[in-house]
Amino acid sequence: QAPPIIDREPVTTPLSTGIKIIDTNLPLGRGQRELIIGDRKLGKSTIAIDTVLNQKHTESPVYCIYVLCGQKEQKVRELISLFEKHNTFLYSIIVAAPASASFAEQYLAPFVGCAIGEYFRDSGKDALIVYDDLSKHAKAYRDISLLLERAPGREAYPGDIFSLHAGLLERAAKLSKENGGGTLTALLIIETQEGDISSFIPTNLISITDGQIYLEQG
Repeated sequence: QAPPIIDREPVTTPLSTGIKIIDTNLPLGRGQRELIIGDRKLGKSTIAIDTVLNQKHTESPVYCIYVLCGQKEQKVRELISLFEKHNTFLYSIIVAAPASASFAEQYLAPFVGCAIGEYFRDSGKDALIVYDDLSKHAKAYRDISLLLERAPGREAYPGDIFSLHAGLLERAAKLSKENGGGTLTALLIIETQEGDISSFIPTNLISITDGQIYLEQG
């Protein structure tokens, strides 16, 4: 369950991404939920990966969890080698459920990553979780629901997909000092089709998140 409002504090401490244009114009707070949205091959994952790599240079440690859901095996291998090259595993964890994994594994991966992040948050530490990406997670959940013969809704997604993602992202929070003062910051990635942000999953997640980084073809 997400921590109740009474156990939270307002977000006041910034989370440095190391990307100047974001840190100056769209600053992230520790305990915030930020959406990175755009078409394929526009650098959504690059922003998230750079943010994780740049946590090495912060004064107070930020423990990072990178969740790969429905991605190619090659991308998983490239991310692991990149993290090994930069000694990122000293403060980072990768939770991978690639496209070759079962629907159940792809469905569970974000929840497993979030539970790990909550351990750091509840221990009074700062954590950052990246969901790459939730549009593939939604598709895996849609496939499971259709196999279970649940009634399909808009774009054949089940009716509870909104509450599923809302419940997951609500667990990112800044706890009050009485509860340890830990934070869990969420960076989630969504892939759009030809810049269409009015489709079902993007509109859902735009309404849940605190801010959006929108990438489009130049």
